[in-house]
Amino acid sequence: MAKKAWTLLDWYDRDSHPPTDIQTDNGNFNVYWDRLHGARSEGVELLRVNTGPMEVTFLPSRGMGIWKIACDGVEIGWDSPTRGPVHPQFVPVFDPSGIGWLEGFDELLVRCGLQSNGAPQFNAQGQLQYPLHGRIANLPVEYVELTVDTETNEIAVETVTCETRFLIYDLRLKSTVRLQTGSRKLHIQDTVLNASARPSSMQLLYHINVGRPVLEGGSQVYVPTQRVVPRNPHAAKDINTWNQYLEPTDGYAEQVYFAQPIADRDGWTTTMLTNAAQSLGVSVRSQTSTLPYYIVWKNTAAERDGYVTGLEPATGFPNPRSFEENHQRVVPLSPTEQKSFELELEILTNPESVAVCRQTIERLQGSPPRLENQPDPDWCSP
Repeated sequence: MAKKAWTLLDWYDRDSHPPTDIQTDNGNFNVYWDRLHGARSEGVELLRVNTGPMEVTFLPSRGMGIWKIACDGVEIGWDSPTRGPVHPQFVPVFDPSGIGWLEGFDELLVRCGLQSNGAPQFNAQGQLQYPLHGRIANLPVEYVELTVDTETNEIAVETVTCETRFLIYDLRLKSTVRLQTGSRKLHIQDTVLNASARPSSMQLLYHINVGRPVLEGGSQVYVPTQRVVPRNPHAAKDINTWNQYLEPTDGYAEQVYFAQPIADRDGWTTTMLTNAAQSLGVSVRSQTSTLPYYIVWKNTAAERDGYVTGLEPATGFPNPRSFEENHQRVVPLSPTEQKSFELELEILTNPESVAVCRQTIERLQGSPPRLENQPDPDWCSP
């Protein structure tokens, strides 16, 4: 096979790299490296990969999250009040409040983990043990390689990010994102390795955040599941409209719903967010063998406060780590053991593609899900 590879070292000593056009047997890729300057974005590195109809902007400075996707002239992401992307040096992850992570929250796709992925946890003395959503999103990658196969028309973006503390743990995330020329889809395979000689454990949640134009009054989310559980009594009040969205609403308080998605015979589930007209959408497919749970986060607040919803495949629920551990939703890793996690994102830019995805979900769903009117004490921490 005809392949060519580039590594981080090809770009690292310069602020930007001229766009590289890569020809394949069925179209071209365009790859562009940049380093931002100014305010809290100072030093943030961007890697843009263009497949033709779709351009994906990766953030090597922020755990290789995905900042935005532009597809067929539509920008997919959201407008966060943090006005990022924010360099990790300006994000106080270990702020005593436990929620310093929110000061850098800006991406379309951000990983939560690896030691913990949920609510902050404090010890008996009130000291922070695990910060909100963990550390991995605010750690820079240590290695980047792009490999292009000109015969299969595929580009693979491979990175390694390390979450390590001497004498405590050594977790390493190897991520491979694959795209094809002419495609509106990307495939992510993440492998987490316990590089230590001691047993360890991990959590992982993909926080996929979408705002306008997909999110609007009348938008819907589709998750094939047997039951939907509200995170707390506040979410339970609106359980009958858990999958429907309001227009931007001043004073709206976030609502969260938990599910265990139904999969096909190969273990894959499909979920989707669509606009009101069912003409535009974002599809998320995930492998339930290692990502068996799903969270819908609704935050239809005023535009200036961050109008957004989250579609979140995960290894467990975003409760404090000790609660998840007690309910056996923390992933154990023996010395040198590794676990892999897979998902796909597809941007749906016409009614036909939205309809096809909806039919796939309806086949998985079968009968309507049971809507619980109160939190499940096994799924939801007090």
